[in-house]
Amino acid sequence: MSQAAGVAGVAGVADFSARLLDWFDQHGRHDLPWQHPRTPYRVWLSEIMLQQTQVGVVAPYFERFVTALPDLPALAAASQDEVLALWSGLGYYARARNLHAAAKVCIEIHAGDLPRDGDALRALPGIGRSTAGAILAQAWGERAAILDGNVKRVLCRVHGIEGWPGTPAIEKKLWVIAESVLPGTRLADYTQAQMDFGATLCTRSDPACLQCPIQHDCIALREGRTAELPSPKPGKPLPQRTAHMLIMQDDAGRVLLHRRPPTGVWACLWSLPEFADLADARQWFERHVDGNFERMQAEDPVMHGFSHYRLQILPHRIAGVRARDAIGDNDDLRWASRAELAGIGLPAPVRRLLKE
Repeated sequence: MSQAAGVAGVAGVADFSARLLDWFDQHGRHDLPWQHPRTPYRVWLSEIMLQQTQVGVVAPYFERFVTALPDLPALAAASQDEVLALWSGLGYYARARNLHAAAKVCIEIHAGDLPRDGDALRALPGIGRSTAGAILAQAWGERAAILDGNVKRVLCRVHGIEGWPGTPAIEKKLWVIAESVLPGTRLADYTQAQMDFGATLCTRSDPACLQCPIQHDCIALREGRTAELPSPKPGKPLPQRTAHMLIMQDDAGRVLLHRRPPTGVWACLWSLPEFADLADARQWFERHVDGNFERMQAEDPVMHGFSHYRLQILPHRIAGVRARDAIGDNDDLRWASRAELAGIGLPAPVRRLLKE
């Protein structure tokens, strides 16, 4: 896109925010759980949960979370296990760990509140520029822009911007536009309007262009390029990894869980003991439990996708095992009954395996 086209595009949608707010008043989402009441804590929690996760998925997790931990001091005082258990199934668990760490920082240096300052917000774990803008606008009505995936998609289409929006150069251009079209009032509604517009109307595939309030100024629509814009991330096939997991049960039907390391995938969550191959699994088994490894039964593989690779889980079930040492003295191993599993932070595919 030429520089002239970019300037013309911005001028052509000088009333972009007004039309988006009019659309929001009629078609936006006004009854989301974090909107009533709308407090800084609830806004912050919802924004972290909504990172890479859709509203319909987030809503029940949000309700459960705020029921258990209704404010920032309660979150800071909770154990990491409690926080991860409430988050279990929502994915991207670094968000939960960062949320917990940020709450502790707020207790220590911000008098127990979220700071009402962009730089201070961005200094907290898990809060970037767009999330900070969303919190400032929705919690306090500050004039701050956001640039999540929905906003990037809308701005790329309206202004005909080519190139993957994740590159620094394209992102910088989009921030300039996002800040240039901010309204003078109703910042909380405008922020929600942008997210709703991208999520429900200007969608990734099959956007409802005939219902769009800015269709006459949209370069992508005018040029028949809504399917092309925004430009996709240059792709390559995702690698696949394999992990053997042991589902070990004692005579009471309890399953033996192993805590994940503090870094890496599913950090600090409880999971099943995992191994690169069965030789490693046998060595670990013979060191930690009494039982017959030969009675192991292989179950159907389970596939799980991450953003950067696909994981093939090969589960193996072994009944009638006993721990060699007292499990209560080992922070990285624990027995869990079926009733206890619901309150433990488990990776989603592991929870599915144990339900089966």
